[in-house]
Amino acid sequence: MNTDPEGGGASEARAQLLDTATRIFYAEGIHSVGIDRITAEAKVTRATLYRHFTGKEDLVLAYLDRADQGIRGRVAVARNSSVSAADKVLAVAESIARSITSPGFRGCAFLNAAAEYPDPAHPIHQVVLTHRQWFLNTVTELLADTGDAPAAPGARHLVMLRDGAMAAGCLFDPELVADTFLSGTEGLLRKRSGSNSDSGSGSGLTSGSTSGSGPDSGPGPSPTFPSRSVTASRNH
Repeated sequence: MNTDPEGGGASEARAQLLDTATRIFYAEGIHSVGIDRITAEAKVTRATLYRHFTGKEDLVLAYLDRADQGIRGRVAVARNSSVSAADKVLAVAESIARSITSPGFRGCAFLNAAAEYPDPAHPIHQVVLTHRQWFLNTVTELLADTGDAPAAPGARHLVMLRDGAMAAGCLFDPELVADTFLSGTEGLLRKRSGSNSDSGSGSGLTSGSTSGSGPDSGPGPSPTFPSRSVTASRNH
C-alpha cells in the first residue's frame, strides 16, 4: 500500500488536504491562503501536497469540483423525485435556501472564485462558467416541464434571483433573504401557470419534499404553494 510520510494512506492524505483547503478557501478566500497554511492545518508536508496536486491551482480546481458535485447531487435528488414539475423547481430552490441559512454561509463558492479570478480565460474562471451553464441549462429544463411558455427567460430570472440571494445571504438576515428568494421562485411558477393568486395552503410542495419523498400532486392550472419555514430546515 502506498503511504505518505505522515503515516496515512495516499487517499487519506489527499482527502485531508482537500477538506482543509475547502474549509479555508470558502471561509477566507483563495488568494489569501497559501500552501504553507494548508499543509500546516492538514498536518502534512509540502511534498505530500505535491504528490496529490500539481500546485495550488490544482487544489482550487478540486475544491470547486467538490462544490459542483455537491450541488449536482442535491439537484438530482429534486429532479428524480416523484413530485410535480413545479415542486421539483421549488425543491431546488429550497435546497438553495437551506444553504443560505446554514451556519458558516459565505456566499456562492463559484461567484467568490470568479471575483478572485476575473480573467475569462483562466482555468478557474472557466470552471465557474461551466458550472453556471450547467445550472442554467438544468433550471431551463425543469421550468420547461411546468408550462408551455418558453422557459429560457424564466430560467435566467431564477438564476439571477439565486445569485442575488447568495450574495445578500451573508450581508443581511439570511432567513429573510431565503424567504424572499423562495417567494420569488413561487412568483415565477405562478406566472408560468398564468395565475397571480397568492400562495396558500393547498397542494404543492409539502414539508420535507426536498428529499424526494413527497407525493406527486400533479400539475394543475392554478398551483398553490404552502407556507414554508426555512428555519426548520437549517439543520439539513
